Amino acid sequence: MSGLKTLFKQTFIYGLATVLPRMLSFLLVPLYTAVLPSVAEYGEVSVIFSYFVLFNVVLAYGMETAFFRFFNKEKNKNNVVGTSTISLIISSISFFLIALFCQEQIASLINIHVKYINLVIWILLLDALVIIPFAWLRATQKPFRYAIIKILNVAINIGLNLFFLLALKNLAFNSSFFERIYQPNFEIGYIFISNLVASAVTLFLMLPFYAKVKYSFNSALWKRMIKYAFPVLIAGVAFSINETFDRILLDYLLPENIAKTQIGMYSACYKLALFMTLFATAYRLGIEPFFFSHANTENPQKNYARILEFFVALGAVIFLSVVVFADILKPIIVRREDYWEAMWVVPIILLANFCLGIYHNLSVWYKITDRTKFGAYISIVGAIVTLIINFTFIKLYSYKASAVATLIAYGLMMLLSYYYGKKYYPIPYNLKKIGLYFIVSILFSGLSFYQFRGNYFIGISLLIVFLGVISFSERNQLKQLLKR
Repeated sequence: MSGLKTLFKQTFIYGLATVLPRMLSFLLVPLYTAVLPSVAEYGEVSVIFSYFVLFNVVLAYGMETAFFRFFNKEKNKNNVVGTSTISLIISSISFFLIALFCQEQIASLINIHVKYINLVIWILLLDALVIIPFAWLRATQKPFRYAIIKILNVAINIGLNLFFLLALKNLAFNSSFFERIYQPNFEIGYIFISNLVASAVTLFLMLPFYAKVKYSFNSALWKRMIKYAFPVLIAGVAFSINETFDRILLDYLLPENIAKTQIGMYSACYKLALFMTLFATAYRLGIEPFFFSHANTENPQKNYARILEFFVALGAVIFLSVVVFADILKPIIVRREDYWEAMWVVPIILLANFCLGIYHNLSVWYKITDRTKFGAYISIVGAIVTLIINFTFIKLYSYKASAVATLIAYGLMMLLSYYYGKKYYPIPYNLKKIGLYFIVSILFSGLSFYQFRGNYFIGISLLIVFLGVISFSERNQLKQLLKR
């Protein structure tokens, strides 16, 4: 239980670093859906952020995961820190210079205004330069510093968004100084300026790390790290296709006059699945260092099995709770009715992210055994499924096809990871208990949303019954945790 206690402590702190800032960032969804002149403009913002996800993965090229692996594996940890830091600095600056030189061609290719592309390039550079410093904080178990910087980043971002989108216009009428700053019809630009300033402050706070690094580059170590990281990069690109590429495909495949509007509705309602994403992300941030640091302990498989049980139990409760109360959350998060047409996707996306969280838990086998190529293979299969379904059905079913594609892709990835993990690194998962939580939560969610939507007597009753099932099944573990 001591290993699990460490996991829960780190997960709680990393949860603060991830869940609290993103809960605060919920302010941005109602802000954007209320302030942006049209659903289409929110759609354009969503498309740009989709490219963000893809390029963040490319600029990290799996080096963060490689850093964790070799930091725990190598005796000379300074070599690992120095080599990975130099690698990221060179690659990030090279990308920045090339992208800055070709920004007009990039803008023309992806149909986004060049003034936004310029901001995006700067943000990508700043974010890439803090990848290793943040990984170092996690690897050396400094979760409090990690949390403070992450929270400050989002607080600055949100504060500037509120200033630029709500206050600046009014201030410009009463002050010549603010009048010079204010630009009408520049809401999208202000969103990315806010992001840029927040990223710059984050890098500034990470400068002490760069001052301490011993800048020694070990080419032999770098080759081994790249060999380990390359499958992670491929998996990351494939994952970004699964996660956000559907917005880009919607923009590409739907008629120009409706594409951005459909993307705006879909993206806004997609945000209601953020509760599951936050939980799964915080859990993953806690378990990834835990997986590596406990790989050589006695019988780590037993702990890994219990971790998945806890994840599925908590994830199932979150899944069902959000589905039951989706229509109460809807006007709080997505302010205008123009967006609500896409509410149909909420249970689908929640379930998809639940499957993704399970997949991340199951992925321990290929990370511990250095078979990261399987992570790439599995993610590529998911990406291929995503692309096939989207290309085949978007013109017929629009964003509904994208939602279903995401669920099928993540569900398939989860099953493939379990199948190959059982073969190469058997872990004694309690499939009966996990299957019970998973299947019952799906059945209850489907009944609540698609059959009895708006009937809170039935929805809350189903939630109470499900909580009773989990409490009864986990009664012994709950007693132990309460005693501790």
